[in-house]
Amino acid sequence: MQKLNVGIIGFGRIGAEHAGWISQSQHVRVTEVYDATPARRDLAAARGLATTESLDLFLTSPKIDAVLISVPTSMHFDLAMQCLRAGKHVMIEKPMTLDLPQAKLLAEEAKALGLVISVFHNRRWDVDFLTVQKAIAAGTFGRVFNVESRLGQWGSCVGPAATEYRPNWRNEGSFGGGGLYDWGSHFLDQLWRLMLPAKPVHVFAQLRGNVWSSDCDDFARVLVNFDNEAVGLVEINTTTTRPLPRWHIDGTEGSAFSPYSLEFDTTFWASLRFTGKTQQAHVTLPMAEGGLSEVQIWEKFAAAVRGEGKPAVTVESVLPTMCLLDAARVSSLSGKAIAVANDVEWVL
Repeated sequence: MQKLNVGIIGFGRIGAEHAGWISQSQHVRVTEVYDATPARRDLAAARGLATTESLDLFLTSPKIDAVLISVPTSMHFDLAMQCLRAGKHVMIEKPMTLDLPQAKLLAEEAKALGLVISVFHNRRWDVDFLTVQKAIAAGTFGRVFNVESRLGQWGSCVGPAATEYRPNWRNEGSFGGGGLYDWGSHFLDQLWRLMLPAKPVHVFAQLRGNVWSSDCDDFARVLVNFDNEAVGLVEINTTTTRPLPRWHIDGTEGSAFSPYSLEFDTTFWASLRFTGKTQQAHVTLPMAEGGLSEVQIWEKFAAAVRGEGKPAVTVESVLPTMCLLDAARVSSLSGKAIAVANDVEWVL
């Protein structure tokens, strides 16, 4: 079987990680890297990858079937559209774009051109999320009426960014920085999927830049009302020295929490400690089996390009997440709850 030839635009920390995952695949390989920063091209070359200084040459290369876009969020839309119009299938790092209208345009363009487009929402298969999902599906909580999903730390979302290209861009609004777009895009994506068949109806958000940023959020709190009267909360707080639990869930049969991990250890997060309404002490719920790995997500993308089913993350399933991100930004600016029920189709 012929391998899917992938070109990477943006060989920063995440782009380099993708190259490592792809190198483990039997059906995908990296054939070329484009990065505007010479030092990152040199790093790619040192790892045995072909590089180019020209985006035009990259886009017209017959050696590239599909493109991974792993650059700052503000650049996603323009680059993805250029790739589609050059006849390339596209994988985009999350979040898909800066807003829902841009995401819809890319989805429409890919459909019109008969190309595959997907978004790398790999945290749909994190073991902690799958463990919560399994417990809810099993009826452990009874009727769930409150889900809180948090990440807390004292330290910005920048993390171990590549130093050669604007390492602080995740704290800059013009680049699509901030906790809402970073961890928040993953956690909102998990939340609405977790609550189905209940669907979001209103979003209220508070986005603030307190310590690490002055023009985007280092504290993001998003509240979601669902059409079954349940409520959800996603909170990304990079300005706390006392992080709250990763998960807190309440239902008619009991409640559960899981501890925070400053190392973002999903197995630790999956230690879901449940206390029933008649219990005195908590019990640790069974951990779910692991979901798709990053390598397997790429394998499913390659299969979709071959016409063998859908990618692991369909573009239709990302539009609801973009809707919630948009509503959160509008709500924070206006101080009002934003209606979302009729903006997209809430499909897995």
